[in-house]
Amino acid sequence: MLVATHKPYDFPDSAIYVPVQVGKSLVQEDYGYLKDDSGENISAKNRSFSELTALYWAWENRFFKESEFCGLVHYRRYFSGSAVFGKYHILSEKEIASILDDYDVIVPKKRKYYIETVGDHYAHAHYSKDLDVLKSILKERSPEYLNAFENIMEQTSLYLYNMFVMRTEDFNAYCAWLFPILFELEERIDISGYDSYQRRVFGFLSERLFTVWLLHHSMKTKEIKVVNTEGENLFLKAVKMLKRKYFK
Repeated sequence: MLVATHKPYDFPDSAIYVPVQVGKSLVQEDYGYLKDDSGENISAKNRSFSELTALYWAWENRFFKESEFCGLVHYRRYFSGSAVFGKYHILSEKEIASILDDYDVIVPKKRKYYIETVGDHYAHAHYSKDLDVLKSILKERSPEYLNAFENIMEQTSLYLYNMFVMRTEDFNAYCAWLFPILFELEERIDISGYDSYQRRVFGFLSERLFTVWLLHHSMKTKEIKVVNTEGENLFLKAVKMLKRKYFK
């Protein structure tokens, strides 16, 4: 389980949780963790690809080759479980193995938008033109995924954070599908005028693509609550969503 981080932090005292410094090629600081700028990498794209630079590094350099299961969490976000981590309880290795005996993938509980669809939410929170280009690329490269894509865009919930635990063979198949699509998208959209938040477009769109991939392959998912060690103001998030929807 890689733990993506861009700064020094406290990490679980467990062999299954391995911190990786993302965007290492962009900074001088070395925190003593694994780094995403060795071997084949896209570390320099971290400001627009976010935690995906860790996924790409792990996939291309076969970091998980000896592991039956693999996954990604964040320095402040973990799946809830029984393993003690400070004042929190996170997913243990034993729990992972037990869950994946019956399921294909562990995912965060879906974020529910209630008052708008996934497609509408993206248009209100980001740039809808990028979503349109992504759909065009899917039509060209992976037309068999279009039904799942359109289905997800009409739903009112999806999996966020690019967090998961799955079998390594499925992880490899997912990355082999995902990254060529994102690199093609990178060639077709201009993000030079985006602010630091909107510049993370490829991370945002990969959350939608991950949900599409799961649906297309009929993956049996186990949703688990996400533990945020820094807390999360859901009320404030809801207020921001309403402002974007009605006063953009």
